[in-house]
Order: sequence, then structure tokens, then C-alpha cells
Amino acid sequence: MSSVKYILFFISLGLFLGCKNETKQEVAENQEPKTGYKLEPVDIQNVKVTDEFWLPIIKRVQEKTIEYAIAKCEEEGRFDNFLIAGGQLTGEVKGAMPFDDTDVYKIIEGASNSLISAPNPKLEKLVDSLVSIIKVGQEEDGYLTTWRTINPAKPPAPWVEVKEPVRWDGLFMSHELYNAGHLYEAAAVHFKATGKRNFLDIAIKNADLMVKTFGEGEGKIDAVPGHQIIETGLIKLYQITGKEDYIKLAKYFLDNRGNPENHELFGPYSQDHIPVVDQEEVVGHSVRAVYMYAAMTDIAAMQQDTAYLKAVNALWDNMVNKKMYITGGIGAKHDGEQFGDNYELPNLTAYNETCASIGDVYWNHRLHNLTGDVKYFDVIERTLYNGLISGLSLSGQEFFYPNALESDGVYKFNRGECTRQSWFDCSCCPTNVIRFIPALPGLIYSKSDNELYVNLYASNEAMVKLKDQAVLVSQSTSYPWDGKVKMAVSPEKEGEFAIKLRVPGWARNEVLPGDLYHYATKTDDQNLIMVNGEKMDVRAENGYYTITRNWNDGDEIALEFPMSVRKVEANPLVEEDKGKMSLEYGPLVYAVEEVDNKGSFDNIHVSNNDAFKVEMQPELLGGVNTISNENLTAIPYYAWSNRGIGKMKVWLPIEHMD
Repeated sequence: MSSVKYILFFISLGLFLGCKNETKQEVAENQEPKTGYKLEPVDIQNVKVTDEFWLPIIKRVQEKTIEYAIAKCEEEGRFDNFLIAGGQLTGEVKGAMPFDDTDVYKIIEGASNSLISAPNPKLEKLVDSLVSIIKVGQEEDGYLTTWRTINPAKPPAPWVEVKEPVRWDGLFMSHELYNAGHLYEAAAVHFKATGKRNFLDIAIKNADLMVKTFGEGEGKIDAVPGHQIIETGLIKLYQITGKEDYIKLAKYFLDNRGNPENHELFGPYSQDHIPVVDQEEVVGHSVRAVYMYAAMTDIAAMQQDTAYLKAVNALWDNMVNKKMYITGGIGAKHDGEQFGDNYELPNLTAYNETCASIGDVYWNHRLHNLTGDVKYFDVIERTLYNGLISGLSLSGQEFFYPNALESDGVYKFNRGECTRQSWFDCSCCPTNVIRFIPALPGLIYSKSDNELYVNLYASNEAMVKLKDQAVLVSQSTSYPWDGKVKMAVSPEKEGEFAIKLRVPGWARNEVLPGDLYHYATKTDDQNLIMVNGEKMDVRAENGYYTITRNWNDGDEIALEFPMSVRKVEANPLVEEDKGKMSLEYGPLVYAVEEVDNKGSFDNIHVSNNDAFKVEMQPELLGGVNTISNENLTAIPYYAWSNRGIGKMKVWLPIEHMD
């Protein structure tokens, strides 16, 4: 029986393992463990996005990309592998990667995030059927990596070295612990979305096996994962269950990276060259890195670990000051999907994996929750609007794995192509987009006891529970196409609390924190803030306008961040960008494409004196502002390569005027 028929079989009989229509249960025996974070994000369940920019992207993923990815997973045997592992089908491992299982987990996570914000019985039923298929592939003791269960001596990828056909052999590339991490992450979200134990119990059974298998103690294996993410997954299970063993194992995996007495080191590629608390430079595989840094931040917060906090601060400073692209992308090199040397930021051969941008947002969100520092949302906003959503086409069915900043129409930067592809043998990026985008509304607001942080500007309506009362907040804006925002504040009763309104970095004359990029000229345009029609004489402190007052039902805030075309220059130590500028408008980085500049593309240049026209083109690329003058037409970077193969560049030569 094929996996599609298997899904339909379960749907028709309603035989979902352990998925009765029950109310959400608390799993932790005692009070839910403290997070240690200063701020708490406002849950996506309480944020209804109505935004003309973000809502179409979210719907595209929910209505097109999830269904498309399920069809691709079926086509390539992702579901069949669980059935073969469980003896329901016969055959060899299908697919090309040892981590193919995670594509199924990430689809479930994205669908579960969709269920949190928009209950959908049909989608929930489909998810339950996928969980049932996963259950079939789990071994009796909780082990779950299908390729190893099916044929442990024959990995699906030739670069996975197997010396002995047993579990845990070759952890550097076997991805057994990586598979587990995505399982835990998805199961945590699914439980939050549905209250059902069916997927969570699979994850807990696997995590209990990990606790028995790895760590200090007689009979346990001394080892760390080759590809990190099990650490954050274990921490999420700890937060649900209160089981200390999970967070202890997460910290064990982190503490023993770079420890040659524990295992044969994997080296810088896996951030396994020196202990994590001694690391100061971001190196190696960029996705592995940011997943690890996110887990380190969790430990710093939850255990008040100052050594971990010092390390993540040093690593963040190095990345943002020396190794981040203007689009927020990270990971310069195709070779090993790695960070380059300091200031090594090529454009044509830039890697900038979509997964790395997603992982970087997860990390920066944790850092903001820990500190409330605006700089982390400056990175998040730049990444979201540029180097992250560029990974998804306007159709929702084509993808970038790497995200280059230049194309000559010939160099095949996107895993063998010079344009977006419909799928990949390594499909981690499309399914990572699926798990991330539906959760995006959870980035808009944060809160402490009596403070509401407004971090991103997008039309929405949110119910926020502060210490003393609930507050209904709604935003209306055309951001990022203009900088005007209206906000209605409706507390359930009159009362005093603070609203902190983020001033975007670009509106503070900062491209990114640090000195890697700067605007060629600073703007003197003044940001405007009004409450109930009265102009407020308030200065931004630490990147936020803070308004503390007695709020009443019907109070209104108006913000205006004036937008203009800005020219950006890179630090002169970035050799690739010497003598060049890039163009921005608000939070958006712009690119010139050959299709808009036929016959003149190779002669495009900019100068300090250039003036530009900004014009909304509602029929172009889903509706975008273009930047143009007699010399060029530019579009938002995220939208490039939606009109076929052609040349593109972000950094433009400077014409020096006499």
C-alpha cells in the first residue's frame, strides 16, 4: 500500500493513534519550568494578521506550499520510509539524504502553527494521519531514524561513513540526533496546537532513549551530535514536561563540544573545535552554528549561565560586525555551507542558505527576549524582509536554497541551477520555510509584566494579557511600502502601562548594529509620534519610544517613519563591495534585474548625487515599490528571479563625479 493510500486509509477509518478529541492537558507534574527570559512573545494564537504584505505570504505557505511539499514527500518516498521501517511496506530506503525524516516533521510543525492561529479540522485530521505513519516507523525502545532501521549498513548518502552497521555510528553525518531534534521541535508545537499526546508521546519515547544512551554514567555513550538542533528540541520537551533529564542532556551535548576527552572532535565545521564557552568567532556550517547558539542562549537564560551568555554575545558581535550580508543572510561559502573569514562576503558565489536565515531569526528572537535590546530586532527585520523570504517564490512552489547577491545568468549557485528550483534532493530549506512562516506573527509583539513591546509593524489585531489587564491592540499600515502606522489601544479597563514602539534601525540611520555597513548620507527626516492627535515630544531610548500613561478604550497612536531611497556602503575591509553601493527603501534591500534593464544592465552605476523615483507597481511581482531613474530600475531583492533566468546584482558600481 502506498503512503498516500495509507493516509486515506487512516482518514477513512478515523484510526489515529492516541488522537482523541480531548482538551489540552498539562504534562508537567509541577508548575511549568521558568524560562529565565525577560520578555515573553505574544503567542500567535492571540495575533490575527490582516497585513497586505505578510498575510499573502503566510497564506501562500498554508494553502500552497504545505500541500506541494506533502506531494513531493510522497513522490520521493519520505512517508514510505516510515512504513518500510515498521514493516508495513517492503523495499529499500527511499530518498537521498539521512535526514529525510525531518521534512515530514517540519511540515507537521508548520501545519501545527497554522492550526494555532486558524483551527482547521481537515488539516488537523491530515496531520494526525501523518503522525500515525511516523508512529509505524518508531522502534519499540523509541529509536526513530528510518534509514538506519531499514538498512543500517547502507546510508542513503555516500558521505555518511558507516564503519559498523549499528546505531549512533558516524554521528558526524548520520543525522540521527538532528532527526530527533526536529521531531521534538515539531511535537512541541503540535501539542501546543492541539493538546493531543499522539505526536508528543512519540517524541518523549525517543527522548527517553537519548537520556538512557548518552551522557555521563556507566554504559552511556560519550558523544555529541554532528548537526545541532536536538539541544533546543530537548529544552522544549523539558518546558512541556518539567523533566530535568532533558535539559541536562541538552547542556551535556553543549558542554562537551570541543572536548577531546569526550569524543573525537568533528572540528570547526561542526563548531566542535574548542569548548562552546571559549568560542568567539562564528565558523563552520552556518545552520549548525545558529541552532547551537540558540540553545546556548536558552541555557544562558534558564540557568543564568554567565559563561554561556558571554560566549553568545561575542559570537553575535563577530557575526554582525564581520560576517553578515546586507540582506541579513549568513554563510558565505558553498564549500561546506560555511561562514567565511572575517569580511569574506562574495556576492556572485554567496551561499546564504535559507535555513541559516531562519535559524538566525530564532537565535536573535531569543536574545531579544533575554535583553529587550532593539539591535536584535534590527537583525530580525532585515533578515525577514530580505534574505529569508527570498527563499520562497511568489508561486509558493519554487525555492532558493542559497540566496546569492549577484547573478550572471550562468553560474549555477542554487544547487545546480541559476534560478529558483521546484524542489531539492536535500529539501531542508522548503520545509523549514513551511515551519517558520506560519509562526511569524509571534514576532510582532513581546511583553513583560506591564510593558508591551511593538517590535514589527504589520496590520493585525492582537489580544495581549499584561499583569493587570488584557489589552486589545490593532495596527493598520502599508509597511514596508511606507512608514505610516496607526495603532488603536483598547484596554479592558482604564489603567497605566507602557507601550514601547520600536524605531527601525533604518529610521535611526543604522543599517545594522556595528560598522559593517553604513548609509552614505544620514537623513535628517524626523520620525513623528502622536497620541490621540497630539504630537508627543518623546525621545527614543534604546531604540524604542516608550509611552507610559493611563490608557483608555479608543486611544490611538500614530507613527510616521519617513522613507527615502538610501545608499549603503560597506566597510572597506569587505573587498567584494569596494567602490560599490546598494540601494534601500525602508527595511527593503533592492536589486537590479536584467529583465527591467535590458540593454543597459552591464552599464548600471550609481553616484552620490543620484535621485530616484519611488513608485508602487500593483501588477508587478505581487505589488511592489520600484526604485528608478534614467539609469536603472530596481525591485525589492526578495522578489528577484520570479521572471526567469537573468542577471541580477545588489551592489552597484559607484560613478565618481568630477
